[in-house]
Amino acid sequence: MKFISPKTDFAFKKIFGSDQSKDILISFLNAMIYSGNSVIQDLEIIDPYSAGDVVDLKDTYLDVKAVLEDKTTVIIEMQLWNVEAFEKRVVYNLCKTYGNQLKSGQGYFDLNPVIALTITDFKLFPTTEKVISSFYFQEEEDHLPYQENELKMVFVELPKFTKQLEELESVVDKWIYFIKDAPSLEVIPDQMREIPQLEQALTIANQAGLSVSELEKIRKQEMFWEDRRGALSLAKREGREEGREEGRVEGREEGRVEGRVEGERSLLLRQLERRFGKLTSNENALLEALNYQDLERLSEAIWDFNTSEDLLNWLQEHSN
Repeated sequence: MKFISPKTDFAFKKIFGSDQSKDILISFLNAMIYSGNSVIQDLEIIDPYSAGDVVDLKDTYLDVKAVLEDKTTVIIEMQLWNVEAFEKRVVYNLCKTYGNQLKSGQGYFDLNPVIALTITDFKLFPTTEKVISSFYFQEEEDHLPYQENELKMVFVELPKFTKQLEELESVVDKWIYFIKDAPSLEVIPDQMREIPQLEQALTIANQAGLSVSELEKIRKQEMFWEDRRGALSLAKREGREEGREEGRVEGREEGRVEGRVEGERSLLLRQLERRFGKLTSNENALLEALNYQDLERLSEAIWDFNTSEDLLNWLQEHSN
């Protein structure tokens, strides 16, 4: 057996957000949010993924959204790298989901709790070695909870989880290992089979059960993520080197910014030429004129383009 990585958008949504994924998602959320206790008994997956979906598009940062039986909404995101203002984005999505519940004529009593579950493939909180961290409002000195269950953020930092397969004990351990290391497995281990929902998740993740088009989509997404990771790493390195050469605070900051911009631009150029062939001189000039914010927007919009004309229209619309 060979298993796909649950970290890609397509795989994560297929495993946790399909019509047949309800029991899988219940087990996973009970593990990540409630330490393996069976608090969640039922839920509804909102806008579930289906095989006919256009999975190339990344039109939202959220990968899966569900409403629990007590009307709590859980929004789930798998994030592969730490980007600028990522922490703010998590808070924004949490608050936006909470506030958007109210329709015209409804009162505040109609608001229901929201939990944001974020799985990161990088270390987000360097001051702690906890794999799972939970946050909610509390009083600053006495730590008195303020509506503890109303707004909550749960983070799972995969790099901090170092247990090997033979060391797995709890259902929490097994689910985190699945997310982090499923591609390293060659069979479904006995300790995974002890949890029926986890065995079902691995069955879905088995490449043998996927179509050729699904495998191709996964391959393209993995190539994109690796290219992006490499570009970010290069940008950071170039930024540090240029900053050292300048030898001034201003120079270091300028070097970091310029390195990020050029790294992002190089990555997007490779992705665009992979999809549409060599860019025209006009398209290259428009791409070169984009600032960092527009380059980030283009990295998301790229999945919406079907033709090179769509790309050109976007570039012209966002040119200064």
